[in-house]
Amino acid sequence: MKFTSVLAAGTAAVLALGLTACGSGDEGGGGGGGGDDVTITMLPKNLGNPYFEASTAGAEEAAEELGATVEEVGPDAASPDAQVPFINTAAQQGVSALVVSANDPTAIGDALEEARSAGTKVVTFDSDTEPQFRDLFVNQASAEGIADKQLELISDQIGGEGEIAILSASANATNQNAWIALMEEKLASDYPDIELVETAYGDDDDQTSFDKTAALLQSHPDLKGIVSPTTVGIAAAARYVSTSEYKGKVAVTGLGTPNQMREYVEDGTVEAFALWNPNDLGYLATQAAAALAAGDITGEEGDTFEAGRLGEFTVGADGEVLLGEPYVFDKSNIADFDF
Repeated sequence: MKFTSVLAAGTAAVLALGLTACGSGDEGGGGGGGGDDVTITMLPKNLGNPYFEASTAGAEEAAEELGATVEEVGPDAASPDAQVPFINTAAQQGVSALVVSANDPTAIGDALEEARSAGTKVVTFDSDTEPQFRDLFVNQASAEGIADKQLELISDQIGGEGEIAILSASANATNQNAWIALMEEKLASDYPDIELVETAYGDDDDQTSFDKTAALLQSHPDLKGIVSPTTVGIAAAARYVSTSEYKGKVAVTGLGTPNQMREYVEDGTVEAFALWNPNDLGYLATQAAAALAAGDITGEEGDTFEAGRLGEFTVGADGEVLLGEPYVFDKSNIADFDF
């Protein structure tokens, strides 16, 4: 099984066929940074989330290529307060870099500033903080691209008209809120016959998201679709709909992983959904963190660095590094993926 660069147009965003370190390090090479003295702490929103398990697998792959050390730590529940002690510990340990998916754009800012003052480089991935709190943000895809893709999917699946709801993660999730705000704008301008009737929050918890799905369907009897821009939420929503009277009547789409969603695509509950490769996201974030730690880049706009098998990347405005574009999974291709 081999990886293909996520930077090619169209389908290349997630042409990886596995979670494990399938791309060989001696072929792709490491980035500019790395070395035995580079230590990286990986701090996802929460542990036990398949999405972040995939990103950590990518981080471990990159670390092995670079000769660096990576350790995953994190809370069981996705909350900003729960992330702070892990940030403080990383700073006290003097790790070279901290790679974090923020549960809030500002609440962990003070802790991150203290870590940076102690010499730890900070890279956010998946969900950003305010730019002043970190050195780089490795973004999975542009917010506009993610919003556009989800609206295209739900519009196609409900025939371009009707009521829809959004099932998000936590109310403070930076990435979720950015995507939702753009979807609301684009619905008003580009999809006049689709009405967003409610946005619910499942807190990236499976049971909470499952219950919120039930509540949405009971509260809105004319609902035609649910968009869940979170891997936990879309799987929980699909699970509920799959054994309910709503199967085949209410569309479910959003952002999910193939392994979570395979059974729901194959049984007809879900027609199509989107995502990028979280393995590549963790891989790229770790390559960027190592380049920062080595002094190869500073995080300034225009900086360039090599990211192993993914090739060269350029730092954009506000210290952002863009992975690629969302990719659509459906019955025709989902069997080709394993993550």
